[in-house]
Amino acid sequence: MEELPLIAGADDRHPLDALFINAPLRDYTLRPRTNDYTLPVLGMAYIATYARQHGFNVGVLDAEAHGLGVEATARIVNDAAPRWAALNLLAPTYEMSAQIAARLDPGIALMVGGHHAKAMPDRVLADPRMRYLRALVLGEGELRVAALLEDEQNRRSLPGVLWRDPLLGTRAAGVADPRASAALLGPDIDSLPYVDRAFLPQDPYQTAPTATDLRLTGERPWLGRIGVQGHWEANIVGSRGCPYNCTFCGAAVSANPDVTIRVRSPENIIGELDQLHDEYNVTAFRFVDDLFLGAGRVIDQQMDAFSRHKIGDRYVWDATGRINVLDRLSDAALDRLVANGLREVALGIESGSDRVLAAMDKRIDAEMTERVTRRLVAHGIGVKGYFILGFPGETQADLDATVQHIRNLWAISDQHAGDIRASVFEFRPYPGTPVWRTLTEEGGYNPDELLAYGDVDLTRDGADESMRSRDEFNFSVGIQFGDVPLPKVRSTLAMLTREQHARNQTGPGAAA
Repeated sequence: MEELPLIAGADDRHPLDALFINAPLRDYTLRPRTNDYTLPVLGMAYIATYARQHGFNVGVLDAEAHGLGVEATARIVNDAAPRWAALNLLAPTYEMSAQIAARLDPGIALMVGGHHAKAMPDRVLADPRMRYLRALVLGEGELRVAALLEDEQNRRSLPGVLWRDPLLGTRAAGVADPRASAALLGPDIDSLPYVDRAFLPQDPYQTAPTATDLRLTGERPWLGRIGVQGHWEANIVGSRGCPYNCTFCGAAVSANPDVTIRVRSPENIIGELDQLHDEYNVTAFRFVDDLFLGAGRVIDQQMDAFSRHKIGDRYVWDATGRINVLDRLSDAALDRLVANGLREVALGIESGSDRVLAAMDKRIDAEMTERVTRRLVAHGIGVKGYFILGFPGETQADLDATVQHIRNLWAISDQHAGDIRASVFEFRPYPGTPVWRTLTEEGGYNPDELLAYGDVDLTRDGADESMRSRDEFNFSVGIQFGDVPLPKVRSTLAMLTREQHARNQTGPGAAA
């Protein structure tokens, strides 16, 4: 595999204004990665792209994608000597981020953002390992990060920017003009530049042909080469914000009252698809936002434009979707999605227990999921289902219902053209989510215990880590939240992982 530059997108002929750092989930010096692909840091790349457009020399160091350890990451940052180092703080990687921050040279100013910074700003500001922290940015950062790079003193007039007063030790915050705050906190996403893929070391990426690709070869002659050599794919964001309130999710609307839900115009999205095809020969896309197939109105608008531009004749694409929204689509609407290139839908199915689904505020039930899945795969649309085991209050009967639900979905898949893949995870709480508040305020859990993320070792149960596709999702806080003992939860997770892995090798999803 071609060796990629560790610092992506920077102009090494000039000093760096900022280096954006995605911390590794764990210290890979202690245990190397087993996989070679991670999800691209699109949010960070958006910020870097905007900063570059405004004249700053910036780069991205994706330590997770490169499988770096803490010492190596800090050494690379210090050797690069940027004016600013910028860390994306996520709960599972916070400890790694803090350890990296503690090793930075004092002359490098530090800014942080991300979901964890937004959910626990005072905890971050008080962390002695963040002693060089000069700006904590809450929410979407493009415009405010560029303003900070222009002049650190701008933080005093920027909304949602915090720091700790070095003399008083108290929290300080920018005081903004209310008329400017809305645009700074939620920029017009159609006016933002397309993500510069120079900042993403693994996107676009070349894939092996999947079973769905091979099926589509017969239907779309231009895809004939996929059966021989695979194709280039890219990840893309079509919207920001989510109107739903799933209790475990960091994107839950109650956890993000500051976020205005916005959808990119169809023409803006299609412009990026065509640009990626022209520059990188990308012919397959993955929409990773919550709304692309999560609102009927959005689906109608996007598909009208996709039909006009004959997207289905040129590209294939995957997207996340909402089961309750897809349940309301007519067969004609599903036909139109297929004609416009839809290949696979990722669904947050989560559980086969209606009781657990109600506790999650999913607004679905198991029967609806099976009905929607049957209709999707009957139209030749693949389904990737995400499931959570060990949710608070889950009983053995609930767990058994989820296992049976997954097997029911596999049986449905075996009868139709579309494939169903199950991706199963152990529950872990995220700060700022509705369930976090329930666990800490009503359940009496200590936040320090809920933040103690660690690796999940499934090898004792016969599931090798390589079966799980991506390292970054393989972690836990090691607490039993439901009635089922944690070893039983993990043995069930391992069992389902083994079964899905076997289906990938021999069933309809072979090579997927």
